[in-house]
Amino acid sequence: MANPNQVNDLQRDAAAAADEARSDLREGASKIRDDIRETAQNIRENASAERLMEKGAGLVNEAAEAGREYADRARATGREYTDRARAEADRLYAKGQHIAEDAGAYAELQYDEVSNMVRRNPAQALGIAAGVGFLVGLLISRR
Repeated sequence: MANPNQVNDLQRDAAAAADEARSDLREGASKIRDDIRETAQNIRENASAERLMEKGAGLVNEAAEAGREYADRARATGREYTDRARAEADRLYAKGQHIAEDAGAYAELQYDEVSNMVRRNPAQALGIAAGVGFLVGLLISRR
């Protein structure tokens, strides 16, 4: 299982990247809006239709370039987080495998020890088993 802190860190990083992209888009849109207002003002103050078209084409090109840059940045960030998540999953899987192997070895040792104890003292083992069975029966019958 993934460490909740690591998952939270990854979520916070993704949220921060999204907030940064959102802020950059807002700034770009604000700049475009201001440029359009400025262009409109210039037209009112003696700008020709041709100059307006050139300025509009320039703004469109700037907006398209900004969009491409944001898309490239989002792709790169997505790849980075995907790689980090994959590496963390691989690490956790290997750790889980190691823990499972250790638990299996420990269980096997305990089984051998109990088995040897029962062989050495069969009467005592039978008495303990009967006592445990009796207690379990009492607990179950009271429910």
